[in-house]
Amino acid sequence: MKRKNRDMLHGPLLGNVIRYTIPIILTSWLQLLFNAADLVIVGQFDGSHSLAAVGATGAITNLIINLFIGLSVGAGVSVAHGLGSNDHQAVHRTIHTAIPAAIVSGIFLTIVGVLCSRTFLLWMDTPENILDAATIYMQVYFGGMVFNMVYNFVASILRAAGDTKSPLIFLAISGVINVGLNVVFVRVLYMNVAGVALATAISQAISAVLVVITLMRRTDACRLEWKKIRFYKPQLLKMIRIGLPAGVQGSMFSISNVMIQSSINSFGDVVMSGNTAAANIEGFIFTAMNAFHQTAVNFTGQNVGAGQYDRVKRILWTCLGSVALTGAVLGGVAYVFGPQLLGIYITDSAKAVEYGIVRLGYICAMYFICGMMDVSTGALRGMGSSLVPMVISVLGVCGIRLLWIATVFRAYHTTDCLYISYGVSWTITFAAQFVAYWLIYRRHMKKAESR
Repeated sequence: MKRKNRDMLHGPLLGNVIRYTIPIILTSWLQLLFNAADLVIVGQFDGSHSLAAVGATGAITNLIINLFIGLSVGAGVSVAHGLGSNDHQAVHRTIHTAIPAAIVSGIFLTIVGVLCSRTFLLWMDTPENILDAATIYMQVYFGGMVFNMVYNFVASILRAAGDTKSPLIFLAISGVINVGLNVVFVRVLYMNVAGVALATAISQAISAVLVVITLMRRTDACRLEWKKIRFYKPQLLKMIRIGLPAGVQGSMFSISNVMIQSSINSFGDVVMSGNTAAANIEGFIFTAMNAFHQTAVNFTGQNVGAGQYDRVKRILWTCLGSVALTGAVLGGVAYVFGPQLLGIYITDSAKAVEYGIVRLGYICAMYFICGMMDVSTGALRGMGSSLVPMVISVLGVCGIRLLWIATVFRAYHTTDCLYISYGVSWTITFAAQFVAYWLIYRRHMKKAESR
């Protein structure tokens, strides 16, 4: 198993960063393919009406689950710190605390999602003609939330240990199964949106089982032993201290996206359909950039644990340059081939495709700044500082977007005006995160020098 682990503490950074990040990018794309398969198949066989129903659930679903996904970030950073400082007991206890935390989180999310889906969708002003279908999709999707949580927690642990290949392999397996089940449930059994949600839940269960088995088979401090699973208080508190602000930040991001989705809903289901398809295409760019965020978290975490602060600084610059290039290239490709890509999702509405192209034009041009913002956030979390980037992001991204909707968008009620808020909020927030990083980095350096 050790041969799969990437050494984050030694060797040239750029090569190690790229080799570590590529499997994360591919894994994230496979995760997106779960949703993309849902959208493509339901759009091809049931039309833009069902496509809009599935798309209407994305923002509110992310809002609900992101708070708990943040705890997986806390688990990963804790494991990285322990590995960097050779504190094997802390690593062992973190892992055996993370598993029950994932299970409890999943059970809670299932209860909330199943009982409250329709209410949440009504709060978002979801159009009446897609409300029932969107509710069914959400309820079935949340039925498999325990598997979703377990996969995310364990995958975060594996990446902190340097293993980015195992999650990729397992998601490839479950991704193929997901696509096959989508076709069977929708095309053969005529289950519509319930079918695509069920296919996603089953595929997530498969990937969760596989990553857990991998953790059980490890021979190092990261090995999982079921009889030792319990909540270890110091590790749980550290996981919460780092992960809760990350989760709150993710949830606040989702609140702003819910507000934007609600604003999109006001333009009707044709605009919603184009927006949904474009957002899904953009998701492939975002997850590629977000992979460098995860790299920054884990590389920084291990090197902070080892006290290698000069390398910590170089990690930030390497990840910033890599993510900017990735975002610029992929954003340009997505916009140039926008009509063809949107045509994969939308086959019955040329107008919906036009609206999707409008969104791509505004978002893709500035997306690399979003990636740089996320890398700065990841580097801060890797140093153990999670509250500061949360506050900056909540005020910078969420605050600016909500203020924009309440003022500028209200005065100029167009989709163009709405999409401009993304670039404005990313730019301001990245500048603040960058300044915060250097202030906290210098504080760490002074503590290290005084020892």
